[in-house]
Amino acid sequence: MKAVSVVTIRKELKYKSKEELAELCLRLSRFKKENKELLTYLLFEAHDESGYIATVKAEIDEQFEDINTDSYFYIKKSVRKILRHTRKYIRYSLKKDTEVELLLYFCRKLKMLKPSITQNTTLTNLYERNMEAIRKKISKLHEDLQYDYTIMLEEMEQLHE
Repeated sequence: MKAVSVVTIRKELKYKSKEELAELCLRLSRFKKENKELLTYLLFEAHDESGYIATVKAEIDEQFEDINTDSYFYIKKSVRKILRHTRKYIRYSLKKDTEVELLLYFCRKLKMLKPSITQNTTLTNLYERNMEAIRKKISKLHEDLQYDYTIMLEEMEQLHE
């Protein structure tokens, strides 16, 4: 079976009743964990973005604490996994300031990781790529937010130099 386009789905959803839409959402939530997580965000957390950010930051903290630091191989594997989860949570929100804040937090945790990421080229490159992406995203925000996040970015770049 070939999936139809989003436009076609949107048109078809207009003809469904509230009960049918609710049933479709519940069926979707049964199939993939990401669908259930997205519905959880939309129903319970979308109205409180700062609370959502705090929850994601706490999860990032937990994941960084659980990293096996025996070798850089395990560190790289874990850091990529944390970044993948962070990007998934960013996709749920779709807000640029949430994206910048979560990526900044991820980079700060990565920079403060022991042993230092400067000893590993892959981790250093990952950090630099994300910092560059943050700079680009900051430039697209409102001026007040640009100023605030630029200050945070500069403070972070001063860490451990």
